[in-house]
Amino acid sequence: MSMSKDSYTYNRKTFEDAEFPILCETCLGNNPYIRMQKDTYGGECKICERPFTTFRWMPGKGARYKKTEVCQTCSKLKNVCQTCLLDLEYGLPVQVRDHALSIKDDMPKHGANRDFYIQNADRALAQTDGTVPGGEVGKIADASTNPLLRKLARNQPYYNRNLPHICSFFVKGECTRGEECPYRHEKPTDPDDPLSQQNMRDRFYGTNDPVAEKLLNRAKAMPKLSPPEDAAITTLYLGNLGLNNQLIVQESDLRDYFYQFGEIRQIHMLPQKCCAFIEFTTRAGAEVAAERTFEQLVLKGQKLKVRWGQPPRARNQAKPADSAANLAPVPNLPNPCPVPSFFGYDGPSTSKRARVENLPLPPEPPSKLVVPNVPYPGAGRQMEPPASSSRIYYPSQDPQRLGAKGDVVD
Repeated sequence: MSMSKDSYTYNRKTFEDAEFPILCETCLGNNPYIRMQKDTYGGECKICERPFTTFRWMPGKGARYKKTEVCQTCSKLKNVCQTCLLDLEYGLPVQVRDHALSIKDDMPKHGANRDFYIQNADRALAQTDGTVPGGEVGKIADASTNPLLRKLARNQPYYNRNLPHICSFFVKGECTRGEECPYRHEKPTDPDDPLSQQNMRDRFYGTNDPVAEKLLNRAKAMPKLSPPEDAAITTLYLGNLGLNNQLIVQESDLRDYFYQFGEIRQIHMLPQKCCAFIEFTTRAGAEVAAERTFEQLVLKGQKLKVRWGQPPRARNQAKPADSAANLAPVPNLPNPCPVPSFFGYDGPSTSKRARVENLPLPPEPPSKLVVPNVPYPGAGRQMEPPASSSRIYYPSQDPQRLGAKGDVVD
């Protein structure tokens, strides 16, 4: 008995109808009065190749028109935006998220296996309220506590992603539309840049994504808190507990948070420096606490600085101590020489003013300057030294000292 096409729905591609798309905040734009165009069965999904309802809108002023690229079933299976295919919660590529959560989702990519997989996924998603993701992502309950995702997550929307594409005629110098051109008149980036070659299917399946590889390389270059070699150290330093010598994070807050990592021996608070030292009973608890809180601990709006504590003996060795006063005198050494007295100087004084007052005064200048009376060089007689001690005579004042005869001509 033959069955009609309308009644026979087993293992058959079904069209998808929706009233509103699944979008991230960046693709939706910053315009609250957005006008969106709906086209029922207006496009084919780039992943499962099924017809679905497409949406087209302008995210904001100066942006380009955007539209949905994949159906809502594929979007829910990966928990991604229908337009940019980035994670809806963290704004990261699928490859980065799956690497952080250790997800190995081997979805069929072609043929009847893909159609059968999508059909089973539709049946499973129909039993939910439509707000939870499907696939392997929906099975992970504590994804929000992953430290790598919290470090790389984008907390604010990035609207530059909605800018128009670069005008190819402007690059060739042939664009004649000027300011009316809907494309950007800018110089393109390096064509050899890996980010300029992105594929939508690779982004969805999380393979060979250049943006994901860039983010993973950045995560590897991030600083890490390595434990000290001394296994007896079980103390962590916590800084930035307050502002202006006023504690915001109290001891009870630290105890309630760090108790999940292990038993706490004591917490030493320093309110003047807005820091604290927390000591665990075991080294394993201290290592787990340092690994999970380094560069990611926020309590009462304060991002705490987490470091390993330094033992007291190491702190004492690090500071140069002035131990000259505590040393015993060496026997059989000569006594120090006395300080010579110059210009009435009797040795160092206790105050700066006293040392200045003990210095002798400079000599007084002469009361008057005596100018010698030198005769005219042509007088022809030898100048005699002055008899009076009040007159000053210099040998260089004699005009005939070097054999000169003045005005005499032989």
